[in-house]
Amino acid sequence: MTTTRDFDIVLYGATGFVGKLTAQYLARAGAGARVALAGRSIERLLAIRETLGESAQSWPLVHADARSLSTLDEMAARTQVVVTTVGPYTRYGLPLVAACAAAGTDYADLTGEAMFVRNSIDLYHKQAVDTGARIVHSCGFDSVPSDLTVYALYRKALEDNTGELVDTNFVLRGFSGGLSGGTIASMVEVLHTASTNPDARRQLADPYTLSTDRDAEPELGPQPDLVWRRGRDIAPELAGTWTAGFVMAPYNTRIVRRSNALLDWAYGRRFRYSESMSLGPSWAAPVASAVVTGVGGALFALGSRYFRLLPRRLVERLAPKPGTGPSAAVRERGYYRAETYTTTTSGVRYVTTIAQRGDPGYQATSVLLGECGLALALDRDKLSHLRGVLTSAAAMGEVLLARLPVAGVSLHTARLN
Repeated sequence: MTTTRDFDIVLYGATGFVGKLTAQYLARAGAGARVALAGRSIERLLAIRETLGESAQSWPLVHADARSLSTLDEMAARTQVVVTTVGPYTRYGLPLVAACAAAGTDYADLTGEAMFVRNSIDLYHKQAVDTGARIVHSCGFDSVPSDLTVYALYRKALEDNTGELVDTNFVLRGFSGGLSGGTIASMVEVLHTASTNPDARRQLADPYTLSTDRDAEPELGPQPDLVWRRGRDIAPELAGTWTAGFVMAPYNTRIVRRSNALLDWAYGRRFRYSESMSLGPSWAAPVASAVVTGVGGALFALGSRYFRLLPRRLVERLAPKPGTGPSAAVRERGYYRAETYTTTTSGVRYVTTIAQRGDPGYQATSVLLGECGLALALDRDKLSHLRGVLTSAAAMGEVLLARLPVAGVSLHTARLN
């Protein structure tokens, strides 16, 4: 890609809630990057820019609208990277992916919508490979912690020469914060698509929905998304605790499996991956584990078939609106901490721990997205050679392992035996 473009990063959707937080982060951490803000309203963009401090007052403003393809094409052609918070992506995202793939422009988003990613792969992966674009989906809490902790385990096992990864389990040990309005809107889109399209429903049930080559994937038996287990069945270090299915497991697991495929199955051909959340050691934990997992699984199964029977406007009216979010105090009090355990083919066990301050769906996500954008823009000579529709680990795993700890994300891998 030419380096004579006007900008390093265009932040599209800067007037939305997470967009504003990402703009604030880039204003603090993006020294040396040529940043522009983009959206439908120049007036609203101007108002946002005025809140960002002196370092951002010279940032250009770019008019871009998902309903006007020419504005997306023009925006993509002017920058090295587009960072977008404009969702739901099933509804608004593909025209921008198309523009970036055509222009050879790198792209990062916050999607958690599997069928949007599948469509992005089917329609634009080859073109992006040809033009040299990196289309990187899911660069926030969904799915960087999942993707990067597994990549860190792989790198450690490779360094120690202890074999490939086998049973690998992400466990959300603690968190404070809620789902953003954008995340809820994305879930609504997923359920609507599944309930109206039997083929989409079938693909969403496939653990390798997002694979580069479905026929090349190993048959490892059932890999359920929402399960409840004793902690000791995952790792001895979790003895006495219980876990339940994690609401984002049906999406995050497929991103991680795509990373394995993009990396030519470097994690291993026997790599099995699951996600859960800890419910602690109390006497009520086993019951809560079963109830949370059972209810979550039932709601997803029923929703994927019958969501179309609900008045969509009513669902959208009751759900948090995209672009809305909690107060600064609530965001600052938020946090998450997760541990990803693995066993290698030689029997060696490892754990990677990741932790971050800030509400996962808002504050923490804006840091992760901002760092992904900066990595794509400023660390181009250190990125993977891969092009096309990628994941954060496959596109920039090494760079993020270095960047995120500097950005305040605690990330540590340890051998357990």
